Amino acid sequence: MLAKRGATDATYIKRMIKIQRGLEISGRAALLVSKNKAAWVTGTALLSVAKILENMELGHNILHGQWDWMRDPDIHSTTWEWDFVTPSRSWQHTHNDLHHRWTNVVGKDRDVGYNLLRMDPDQEWKPYNLGNPLYNALLAPVFEWGIAIYDLEIPEYKEGLKSKESMVKDLKALGRKAAKQFAKDYAATPAVAMLTGSGKQALMGTLTANAVRNVWAHAVIFCGHFPEGTDTFTEEMVEGETRGDWYVRQMIGSANISGSKFMHLMTGNLSHQIEHHLFPDLPSHRYAEVAPKVREICQRYGLKYTTGPLLKQVGSAWAKVFKLALPPRT
Repeated sequence: MLAKRGATDATYIKRMIKIQRGLEISGRAALLVSKNKAAWVTGTALLSVAKILENMELGHNILHGQWDWMRDPDIHSTTWEWDFVTPSRSWQHTHNDLHHRWTNVVGKDRDVGYNLLRMDPDQEWKPYNLGNPLYNALLAPVFEWGIAIYDLEIPEYKEGLKSKESMVKDLKALGRKAAKQFAKDYAATPAVAMLTGSGKQALMGTLTANAVRNVWAHAVIFCGHFPEGTDTFTEEMVEGETRGDWYVRQMIGSANISGSKFMHLMTGNLSHQIEHHLFPDLPSHRYAEVAPKVREICQRYGLKYTTGPLLKQVGSAWAKVFKLALPPRT
Protein backbone atom coordinates (compact mmCIF):
# COMPACT_ATOMS: atom_id res chain seq x y z
CA MET A 1 0.00 0.00 0.00
CA LEU A 2 2.86 2.39 0.73
CA ALA A 3 4.16 1.79 -2.79
CA LYS A 4 0.82 2.99 -4.22
CA ARG A 5 1.13 6.47 -2.75
CA GLY A 6 1.14 9.11 -5.44
CA ALA A 7 -0.63 12.01 -7.09
CA THR A 8 -4.09 10.91 -5.95
CA ASP A 9 -2.99 10.95 -2.32
CA ALA A 10 -1.26 14.31 -2.70
CA THR A 11 -4.42 15.76 -4.23
CA TYR A 12 -6.43 14.40 -1.31
CA ILE A 13 -4.40 16.01 1.45
CA LYS A 14 -4.10 19.34 -0.36
CA ARG A 15 -7.86 19.37 -0.91
CA MET A 16 -8.47 18.59 2.76
CA ILE A 17 -6.22 21.48 3.81
CA LYS A 18 -8.14 23.87 1.54
CA ILE A 19 -11.49 22.63 2.89
CA GLN A 20 -10.34 22.94 6.50
CA ARG A 21 -8.97 26.45 6.01
CA GLY A 22 -12.09 27.50 4.13
CA LEU A 23 -14.27 26.28 6.99
CA GLU A 24 -12.12 28.08 9.56
CA ILE A 25 -12.12 31.38 7.68
CA SER A 26 -15.89 31.15 7.13
CA GLY A 27 -16.48 30.29 10.77
CA ARG A 28 -14.39 33.16 12.09
CA ALA A 29 -16.01 35.55 9.59
CA ALA A 30 -19.47 34.57 10.82
CA LEU A 31 -18.39 35.10 14.43
CA LEU A 32 -17.44 38.68 13.58
CA VAL A 33 -21.17 39.43 13.31
CA SER A 34 -22.27 36.85 15.88
CA LYS A 35 -24.50 39.23 17.79
CA ASN A 36 -26.96 37.74 15.34
CA LYS A 37 -27.88 34.32 16.81
CA ALA A 38 -27.97 32.56 13.44
CA ALA A 39 -24.47 33.89 12.66
CA TRP A 40 -23.25 32.68 16.08
CA VAL A 41 -24.59 29.17 15.56
CA THR A 42 -23.24 29.04 12.00
CA GLY A 43 -19.83 30.44 12.93
CA THR A 44 -19.42 28.21 15.96
CA ALA A 45 -20.46 25.10 14.01
CA LEU A 46 -18.11 25.85 11.11
CA LEU A 47 -15.20 26.62 13.43
CA SER A 48 -15.87 23.44 15.44
CA VAL A 49 -15.75 21.29 12.31
CA ALA A 50 -12.64 23.12 11.10
CA LYS A 51 -10.85 22.50 14.39
CA ILE A 52 -11.83 18.82 14.41
CA LEU A 53 -10.55 18.35 10.86
CA GLU A 54 -7.31 20.17 11.62
CA ASN A 55 -6.70 18.22 14.80
CA MET A 56 -7.72 14.75 13.58
CA GLU A 57 -7.31 14.34 9.83
CA LEU A 58 -4.57 16.94 9.33
CA GLY A 59 -2.52 17.60 12.45
CA HIS A 60 -2.43 14.12 13.98
CA ASN A 61 -1.69 12.39 10.69
CA ILE A 62 0.77 14.92 9.28
CA LEU A 63 2.72 14.84 12.54
CA HIS A 64 2.92 11.06 12.19
CA GLY A 65 4.88 11.60 8.99
CA GLN A 66 2.13 10.18 6.77
CA TRP A 67 2.82 12.84 4.15
CA ASP A 68 6.61 13.27 4.49
CA TRP A 69 7.08 11.26 1.28
CA MET A 70 5.72 14.25 -0.69
CA ARG A 71 8.79 16.30 0.30
CA ASP A 72 6.48 19.31 0.68
CA PRO A 73 7.93 21.60 3.39
CA ASP A 74 4.44 22.93 4.16
CA ILE A 75 2.94 19.46 4.78
CA HIS A 76 5.70 17.78 6.73
CA SER A 77 6.01 16.27 10.20
CA THR A 78 8.98 18.52 11.01
CA THR A 79 7.29 21.81 10.11
CA TRP A 80 3.57 21.43 10.83
CA GLU A 81 2.26 23.16 13.96
CA TRP A 82 -1.28 22.14 14.74
CA ASP A 83 -4.25 23.94 16.26
CA PHE A 84 -3.78 22.29 19.67
CA VAL A 85 -2.23 23.92 22.70
CA THR A 86 0.50 21.29 23.16
CA PRO A 87 3.52 21.95 20.91
CA SER A 88 3.86 19.51 18.01
CA ARG A 89 7.35 18.38 18.97
CA SER A 90 6.34 17.53 22.55
CA TRP A 91 3.35 15.53 21.37
CA GLN A 92 5.40 13.65 18.78
CA HIS A 93 7.74 12.49 21.53
CA THR A 94 5.11 11.14 23.92
CA HIS A 95 2.81 9.86 21.19
CA ASN A 96 4.90 8.72 18.23
CA ASP A 97 8.05 7.70 20.08
CA LEU A 98 6.58 6.25 23.27
CA HIS A 99 2.88 5.40 22.93
CA HIS A 100 3.15 3.74 19.52
CA ARG A 101 6.22 1.81 20.58
CA TRP A 102 4.80 0.60 23.90
CA THR A 103 1.07 0.50 23.10
CA ASN A 104 -0.88 -0.58 26.20
CA VAL A 105 2.18 -1.84 28.07
CA VAL A 106 1.33 -0.82 31.64
CA GLY A 107 4.32 0.95 33.14
CA LYS A 108 5.81 1.98 29.80
CA ASP A 109 2.82 3.45 27.94
CA ARG A 110 1.68 6.31 30.15
CA ASP A 111 -1.22 6.90 27.75
CA VAL A 112 -2.93 4.18 29.81
CA GLY A 113 -4.72 6.71 32.00
CA TYR A 114 -2.60 9.77 31.10
CA ASN A 115 -1.19 9.88 34.67
CA LEU A 116 -4.71 10.84 35.78
CA LEU A 117 -7.07 7.89 35.41
CA ARG A 118 -6.92 4.26 36.47
CA MET A 119 -7.67 2.44 33.21
CA ASP A 120 -6.26 -1.03 33.86
CA PRO A 121 -6.63 -3.53 36.73
CA ASP A 122 -2.83 -3.87 36.90
CA GLN A 123 -2.57 -0.21 37.92
CA GLU A 124 -2.46 0.04 41.71
CA TRP A 125 -5.74 1.26 43.18
CA LYS A 126 -5.63 4.30 45.45
CA PRO A 127 -8.50 6.19 47.14
CA TYR A 128 -7.82 8.98 44.65
CA ASN A 129 -9.14 6.69 41.91
CA LEU A 130 -12.68 6.94 43.27
CA GLY A 131 -12.84 10.19 41.33
CA ASN A 132 -12.18 8.43 37.99
CA PRO A 133 -15.56 9.38 36.43
CA LEU A 134 -15.34 12.97 37.63
CA TYR A 135 -11.77 13.39 36.41
CA ASN A 136 -12.70 12.01 32.99
CA ALA A 137 -15.76 14.24 32.70
CA LEU A 138 -13.67 17.28 33.54
CA LEU A 139 -10.89 16.19 31.18
CA ALA A 140 -13.06 15.89 28.06
CA PRO A 141 -13.88 19.60 27.42
CA VAL A 142 -10.29 20.67 28.18
CA PHE A 143 -8.62 17.65 26.59
CA GLU A 144 -6.00 19.70 24.76
CA TRP A 145 -4.82 21.15 28.08
CA GLY A 146 -4.76 17.72 29.66
CA ILE A 147 -2.56 16.47 26.83
CA ALA A 148 -0.34 19.55 27.10
CA ILE A 149 0.29 18.90 30.79
CA TYR A 150 0.75 15.19 30.12
CA ASP A 151 3.32 15.96 27.40
CA LEU A 152 5.46 17.80 29.96
CA GLU A 153 6.24 14.38 31.47
CA ILE A 154 6.04 15.63 35.04
CA PRO A 155 6.24 12.11 36.58
CA GLU A 156 9.43 11.45 34.60
CA TYR A 157 10.88 14.71 35.92
CA LYS A 158 9.99 13.81 39.50
CA GLU A 159 11.54 10.38 39.04
CA GLY A 160 14.79 11.90 37.77
CA LEU A 161 14.28 10.53 34.25
CA LYS A 162 13.92 13.99 32.75
CA SER A 163 16.44 16.77 33.33
CA LYS A 164 15.61 20.22 34.68
CA GLU A 165 16.94 21.71 31.44
CA SER A 166 14.52 19.63 29.38
CA MET A 167 11.62 20.56 31.65
CA VAL A 168 12.39 24.27 31.41
CA LYS A 169 12.70 23.99 27.63
CA ASP A 170 9.34 22.22 27.36
CA LEU A 171 7.64 24.71 29.68
CA LYS A 172 8.88 27.61 27.54
CA ALA A 173 7.68 25.88 24.37
CA LEU A 174 4.25 25.31 25.92
CA GLY A 175 4.10 28.92 27.07
CA ARG A 176 4.85 30.20 23.57
CA LYS A 177 2.30 27.86 22.00
CA ALA A 178 -0.41 28.71 24.54
CA ALA A 179 0.17 32.42 23.93
CA LYS A 180 -0.30 31.94 20.19
CA GLN A 181 -3.49 29.94 20.68
CA PHE A 182 -4.90 32.54 23.07
CA ALA A 183 -3.99 35.37 20.72
CA LYS A 184 -5.73 33.72 17.79
CA ASP A 185 -8.87 32.42 19.50
CA TYR A 186 -9.48 34.63 22.49
CA ALA A 187 -7.94 37.95 21.50
CA ALA A 188 -7.77 38.53 17.73
CA THR A 189 -11.17 37.19 16.67
CA PRO A 190 -13.13 38.76 19.58
CA ALA A 191 -11.22 42.04 19.20
CA VAL A 192 -12.21 42.42 15.55
CA ALA A 193 -15.75 41.31 16.39
CA MET A 194 -16.01 44.18 18.88
CA LEU A 195 -16.27 46.51 15.89
CA THR A 196 -19.73 45.05 15.24
CA GLY A 197 -20.63 44.74 18.91
CA SER A 198 -20.06 40.97 18.77
CA GLY A 199 -16.93 40.65 20.88
CA LYS A 200 -18.49 38.68 23.72
CA GLN A 201 -20.34 36.38 21.32
CA ALA A 202 -17.20 35.73 19.28
CA LEU A 203 -15.29 34.85 22.45
CA MET A 204 -18.00 32.39 23.47
CA GLY A 205 -18.02 30.96 19.95
CA THR A 206 -14.30 30.19 19.96
CA LEU A 207 -14.52 28.79 23.49
CA THR A 208 -17.37 26.54 22.42
CA ALA A 209 -15.59 25.40 19.24
CA ASN A 210 -12.51 24.42 21.23
CA ALA A 211 -14.65 22.55 23.77
CA VAL A 212 -16.52 20.69 21.01
CA ARG A 213 -13.24 19.69 19.37
CA ASN A 214 -11.81 18.59 22.72
CA VAL A 215 -14.83 16.45 23.64
CA TRP A 216 -14.80 14.82 20.20
CA ALA A 217 -11.05 14.13 20.26
CA HIS A 218 -11.34 12.70 23.77
CA ALA A 219 -14.17 10.38 22.70
CA VAL A 220 -12.31 9.13 19.61
CA ILE A 221 -9.09 8.47 21.50
CA PHE A 222 -10.84 6.63 24.33
CA CYS A 223 -12.83 4.54 21.83
CA GLY A 224 -9.60 3.48 20.17
CA HIS A 225 -7.80 2.36 23.32
CA PHE A 226 -10.10 1.52 26.22
CA PRO A 227 -13.31 -0.28 25.16
CA GLU A 228 -14.03 -3.80 26.35
CA GLY A 229 -12.01 -6.24 24.26
CA THR A 230 -8.75 -4.27 24.10
CA ASP A 231 -5.85 -6.02 25.81
CA THR A 232 -3.13 -4.55 27.99
CA PHE A 233 0.28 -6.02 28.65
CA THR A 234 2.87 -6.21 31.42
CA GLU A 235 6.50 -5.28 30.92
CA GLU A 236 7.42 -8.95 31.37
CA MET A 237 5.12 -9.92 28.49
CA VAL A 238 7.04 -7.76 26.00
CA GLU A 239 10.53 -8.87 26.97
CA GLY A 240 12.21 -10.28 23.88
CA GLU A 241 9.28 -9.17 21.74
CA THR A 242 9.78 -9.79 18.02
CA ARG A 243 8.47 -7.55 15.26
CA GLY A 244 5.71 -10.06 14.67
CA ASP A 245 4.77 -9.94 18.35
CA TRP A 246 4.65 -6.16 18.13
CA TYR A 247 2.13 -6.34 15.28
CA VAL A 248 -0.05 -8.76 17.25
CA ARG A 249 0.05 -6.42 20.26
CA GLN A 250 -1.12 -3.52 18.11
CA MET A 251 -4.05 -5.53 16.77
CA ILE A 252 -5.36 -6.84 20.08
CA GLY A 253 -4.52 -3.71 22.05
CA SER A 254 -6.55 -1.32 19.86
CA ALA A 255 -10.20 -0.94 18.87
CA ASN A 256 -12.08 0.45 15.88
CA ILE A 257 -15.28 2.43 15.44
CA SER A 258 -17.69 1.38 12.70
CA GLY A 259 -19.62 4.04 10.79
CA SER A 260 -19.99 6.15 7.67
CA LYS A 261 -17.27 7.68 5.52
CA PHE A 262 -18.06 11.08 7.02
CA MET A 263 -17.62 9.71 10.54
CA HIS A 264 -14.29 8.17 9.53
CA LEU A 265 -13.17 11.53 8.12
CA MET A 266 -14.16 13.40 11.27
CA THR A 267 -12.14 10.98 13.40
CA GLY A 268 -9.09 11.52 11.21
CA ASN A 269 -9.68 7.89 10.26
CA LEU A 270 -8.70 6.94 13.81
CA SER A 271 -11.95 5.02 13.72
CA HIS A 272 -9.53 2.55 12.10
CA GLN A 273 -7.33 2.63 15.19
CA ILE A 274 -6.15 -0.95 14.69
CA GLU A 275 -4.89 -0.20 11.20
CA HIS A 276 -3.38 3.07 12.39
CA HIS A 277 -1.37 1.31 15.08
CA LEU A 278 -0.16 -1.25 12.56
CA PHE A 279 0.75 1.31 9.90
CA PRO A 280 1.07 4.75 11.54
CA ASP A 281 2.90 6.23 8.53
CA LEU A 282 0.29 5.12 5.97
CA PRO A 283 -1.95 8.00 4.74
CA SER A 284 -5.06 7.76 6.89
CA HIS A 285 -7.59 7.70 4.07
CA ARG A 286 -6.05 4.38 2.98
CA TYR A 287 -6.97 2.59 6.22
CA ALA A 288 -10.41 1.65 4.91
CA GLU A 289 -8.71 -0.28 2.09
CA VAL A 290 -6.42 -2.10 4.50
CA ALA A 291 -9.05 -2.89 7.14
CA PRO A 292 -10.70 -5.93 5.44
CA LYS A 293 -7.28 -7.59 4.99
CA VAL A 294 -6.34 -6.97 8.63
CA ARG A 295 -9.68 -8.32 9.79
CA GLU A 296 -9.24 -11.45 7.68
CA ILE A 297 -5.79 -12.05 9.18
CA CYS A 298 -7.23 -11.72 12.69
CA GLN A 299 -9.96 -14.21 11.88
CA ARG A 300 -7.48 -16.61 10.31
CA TYR A 301 -5.27 -16.70 13.39
CA GLY A 302 -7.98 -16.42 16.01
CA LEU A 303 -7.07 -12.89 17.10
CA LYS A 304 -9.59 -10.37 18.38
CA TYR A 305 -10.62 -7.57 16.03
CA THR A 306 -12.49 -5.23 18.36
CA THR A 307 -14.92 -2.88 16.63
CA GLY A 308 -18.37 -1.38 17.13
CA PRO A 309 -20.49 1.73 16.57
CA LEU A 310 -19.48 5.00 18.21
CA LEU A 311 -22.05 5.01 21.03
CA LYS A 312 -21.25 1.41 21.96
CA GLN A 313 -17.51 2.09 22.10
CA VAL A 314 -17.96 5.32 24.05
CA GLY A 315 -20.23 3.53 26.51
CA SER A 316 -17.77 0.66 26.86
CA ALA A 317 -14.85 3.01 27.56
CA TRP A 318 -16.87 4.93 30.13
CA ALA A 319 -17.98 1.68 31.77
CA LYS A 320 -14.30 0.87 32.31
CA VAL A 321 -13.74 4.34 33.80
CA PHE A 322 -16.47 3.66 36.38
CA LYS A 323 -15.46 0.05 37.01
CA LEU A 324 -11.81 0.83 37.68
CA ALA A 325 -12.69 3.68 40.02
CA LEU A 326 -13.53 1.00 42.57
CA PRO A 327 -10.99 -1.02 44.54
CA PRO A 328 -10.34 -4.56 43.32
CA ARG A 329 -12.36 -7.28 44.97
CA THR A 330 -10.39 -9.30 47.48
